[in-house]
Amino acid sequence: MATTSASRVPRFSIVLSRICDGALYLAGFGLVAMTALVAYQVFFRFVLNSSPSWTETSAIMLMNWFIFLGAAVGVRENYHMGFDVLVYILPKGSKGILRTLSDLIALAFGVGMVWYGCKLVGLTWHTVIPALELPGGFDYLPLVTGGVLICLFSVERIVLRWSGVDVDKDLNLEEVPEVPAVQEA
Repeated sequence: MATTSASRVPRFSIVLSRICDGALYLAGFGLVAMTALVAYQVFFRFVLNSSPSWTETSAIMLMNWFIFLGAAVGVRENYHMGFDVLVYILPKGSKGILRTLSDLIALAFGVGMVWYGCKLVGLTWHTVIPALELPGGFDYLPLVTGGVLICLFSVERIVLRWSGVDVDKDLNLEEVPEVPAVQEA
């Protein structure tokens, strides 16, 4: 039995959903690990008066990872910047067009992140991060990884929208109960 493109989309989406969940957990772990490293550094600096040299560099590297992984998750979950103001004032049918445009812009940024991130990795790979003794290109791997994920998630949203799946559900656009006006005294 031949598989149609419509039946491939959900499988592709399930795989990306697992990747997204993994990225979110890694970002959360990175945030907790960075917080622990900074606490460790503060304790050693102010209590023992001996600050380890590797903690600050490691904390910054972890921060890069959770920022770029979190940004990619935000694209998939529709928390990135968009044309929300226009969605309120334009006719209802324009929502999909504006969201597709927003996803295309996110895709363009993702492509730029991958392209220039790979150049930065290549340019700095032969240098060494002194405190960690790792290749300098490690500093830019989060940029490339986040860019790849943003590209994947943006393309997924566009494909799902074109195939009729509602990926544009907004909590802020659903029915909002009327709030009585405040009366001045």
